[in-house]
Amino acid sequence: MDQIVACCNSGTTAIERRAKLFRGFADPSRLAILDALCDAPLAVHEIVTCTKLSQPNVSNHLRCLLDCGLVASDRDGRFIRYRISSPRIKALLNDVDTLLDAVAEGIEACDNYRGT
Repeated sequence: MDQIVACCNSGTTAIERRAKLFRGFADPSRLAILDALCDAPLAVHEIVTCTKLSQPNVSNHLRCLLDCGLVASDRDGRFIRYRISSPRIKALLNDVDTLLDAVAEGIEACDNYRGT
């Protein structure tokens, strides 16, 4: 019985961590920023141009992405350039696109997760 409780407790932690990670990806603005950063590191004004988001919106979401460890930053003269913190994030986004190719019809028909 103790073994089952230990298994369930450790599973909850893993599930909570996954849920937290997916909440980081759950916002269209954050996904747009990550998409923009997939090709190269960018400064805030460049992200604004790529995403068509406002500068305050980009800055707010970058702070969230930085705090979550999904994005890192480096000083480049007078600018700060933001980049995806791990190549695995880009791979995950590519895997999501591949998955969506397979299940897109179901996702689009789903009433439980409406777009924003």
